[in-house]
Amino acid sequence: MEYLKVIAFTHHHIDLKSLGKLVICDQSLDSRLKNVQAELPVSEIFYIGTCNRVEFVFLTKEKTDKEFVTRFLTVLDMGLPPEFMERFLDNVTVYENEEAFNHLLRTSCSLESLVVGEKEILAQIRKAYENCRDAGFTGDYMRMIMDRVVKTAKEVYTHTNISKNPVSVVSLAYRKLKELNMCGNSRILIIGAGETNQNIAKYLNKHKYSNFSIFNRTFSKAESLAEELGGKAYPLAALEDFNEGFDVIITCTGSTEAIINEALYAKLLNGDQGKKVIVDLAIPNDVAPAVIHNNPVHYIEVESLKEVARKNIQERYNELVHAEEIISNNITEFFSVLKQRRIELAMQEVPRKIKEIKNTALNGVFADEISQMDEASREVLERVMNYMEKKYISVPMVMAKEILVNQP
Repeated sequence: MEYLKVIAFTHHHIDLKSLGKLVICDQSLDSRLKNVQAELPVSEIFYIGTCNRVEFVFLTKEKTDKEFVTRFLTVLDMGLPPEFMERFLDNVTVYENEEAFNHLLRTSCSLESLVVGEKEILAQIRKAYENCRDAGFTGDYMRMIMDRVVKTAKEVYTHTNISKNPVSVVSLAYRKLKELNMCGNSRILIIGAGETNQNIAKYLNKHKYSNFSIFNRTFSKAESLAEELGGKAYPLAALEDFNEGFDVIITCTGSTEAIINEALYAKLLNGDQGKKVIVDLAIPNDVAPAVIHNNPVHYIEVESLKEVARKNIQERYNELVHAEEIISNNITEFFSVLKQRRIELAMQEVPRKIKEIKNTALNGVFADEISQMDEASREVLERVMNYMEKKYISVPMVMAKEILVNQP
């Protein structure tokens, strides 16, 4: 464990725009990591790059002080101006040995994420590792590290409630919609084609809703989303004349005033007296208060969702104690696994040596005596030798593991 190191640049200390200057594109990753291994005593390495962090996980006997990190960034050849280089060096976080392993486990379990409990980080770390493994930058040691990282993260997500309660407004809004048990052919008006509405529409589309009408000020964006959803696109101005009815309105625009007033809402109803669903994710709200007060609606709006999100985030933080306990247990277990693997590697020559001794005995030292045996006797001798060979291989391995594992 003493050679595991992590050089980390994260949202905790660096603004996201500056962090982007450290992101390595797929096309140049191999050449940059080859430079590192050619110029520095780094035996295994993989790179993690997400919107919130850039990290390098590697093995080296070198102490990862400021001088080493400077050499590391220089060898990467990112073309950083001097002022950025200095800023990154002042805000880098370096982890060594067991602390590095603990950091990697905490990160994979999303304890270090902007939003605690988001599972995406585990998939991102796995993919980052697999890409570098396939390119030949990692070996047996990093394989063991990552096996334990994945195992630990799965245990945290399975045995704690750290990811159970959604904390994004979009996922909470979708959950509220799902609770209303809308039928699959519900007529859904989407007002605004920005990221928020795109995300909630994709949730709905994924769960077999398909009757979408999309309105947006920039018509091309409405067209793009409509094509993805299999719906119809309209310019925002066409909302005034829309008379095809609706069951659900999902709205999120950048307007500073309410878009849906009583007059427009009455036109959209077109005489329909049924109870409707309105999801208003805009700040300020897109729907005028009078529409909600004077009509039968299920109203889902962003402020109430944010309150639920705050409670859910607090519940996730309450689960940190359980997650930390799982991580601690896995670190302890890993030391035992690591010791056993070291024995296996140290004794991997034993089977070959024993086979050589057996072959020398059968075909050299005792060849004449064996040649004078009858067929049945030679078969018995062969079985005895094979049995002895297996025992001579397995018994020392088991004993060595027990001795090493039981050492304090």
